[in-house]
Amino acid sequence: MTIPFVDLKTQYRELKEAIDTNIQRVLDHGQYILGPEVSMLEQRLAARVGTRHCISCGSGTDALLMSLMALGVGPGDEVVTPSFTFIATAEVIALVGATPVFVDVEQCTCNIDATKLAAAFSPRTRAVMPVSLYGQPADMDRINAIAGQHAIAVIEDAAQSFGATFGAKNSCALSLIGCTSFFPSKPLGCYGDGGAIFTDDDALAQAMREIRVHGQSARYRHTRIGIGGRMDTLQCAIVLAKLEAFERDLAARQAVAGRYTELFARHADRLSLVEVKADRTSAYAQYTIIVENRDSVQKGLNAQGIPTAVHYPLPIHRQPAYARWASTADCPVSDWLAARVLSLPMHPYLDEATQVKIVDAVASHAGELSAASSTALA
Repeated sequence: MTIPFVDLKTQYRELKEAIDTNIQRVLDHGQYILGPEVSMLEQRLAARVGTRHCISCGSGTDALLMSLMALGVGPGDEVVTPSFTFIATAEVIALVGATPVFVDVEQCTCNIDATKLAAAFSPRTRAVMPVSLYGQPADMDRINAIAGQHAIAVIEDAAQSFGATFGAKNSCALSLIGCTSFFPSKPLGCYGDGGAIFTDDDALAQAMREIRVHGQSARYRHTRIGIGGRMDTLQCAIVLAKLEAFERDLAARQAVAGRYTELFARHADRLSLVEVKADRTSAYAQYTIIVENRDSVQKGLNAQGIPTAVHYPLPIHRQPAYARWASTADCPVSDWLAARVLSLPMHPYLDEATQVKIVDAVASHAGELSAASSTALA
């Protein structure tokens, strides 16, 4: 039997009564757009994260796009972001007409290398968009400090890290704006697309609320350029049900990750792990390892019914659509990681026996790390 990569079916069975009840409530009242569940979810998410405002929206991509639009970022501006991430992070920069400036990442965390930020800034830089990759925030204190010296806004792309922490603060509340996604496979996901923006800034929050309804400040009065960026009431109802079990699921994810880490410790000669820094936690949207012979490992695992994924096989500065902005990109660590990262099954319901099977399979297919390769970019 194939092991599920993300086990949404088991989660639904456990939460079926609450999810079905919430869906039926929406069907009964019929307010499918901006119904009462939308504001209810926003209030609860803001309280969970610790911000004044939460603005739900159609997707994590919409959240990033609306944030840039609210800041007025556009043609002639630059936004600094890591190259090793999902395409949406750079995509929204291009969509508003700004220039993405790609910065390399840390080998140990796979997150943006804050020591390289200042060199990437120019008089045209309007924002920095760090990504909390795999569920772990980047070095947000240092990023905020460096950006603050230059009066540059920071937008945390927290699409993978809702529930994680940096110091005493929650991911999504670590900078001027935090954005997350409720894509089904996320730690807190809906059954379609959905996202949210978090901020303490009243003016930005108002701008984002107007942007998500085509720039309306009142019905049929459009005071700014906007998009159709609302999160459906049904999806909000589903997230509300899942939110009740989120702390339990988050703790289970971290326990599963801890078990993986303990099991893999016996195979340090064959692979390396993404490091979670002591001053932060991870929501473990993915559990990702680094292996030299990824293709053969992936093929061997798939033959044993163990699904895998690569997040991500080609850095953004290598993507054809972004070639015009890649000429100055110097991202050797991103290139190195893209050839070696491998994500394994990760969800709250993984039992120890299954994890042992996965780890043993990885170890049996992974070649020994050479001293040169393990320290190649140290």
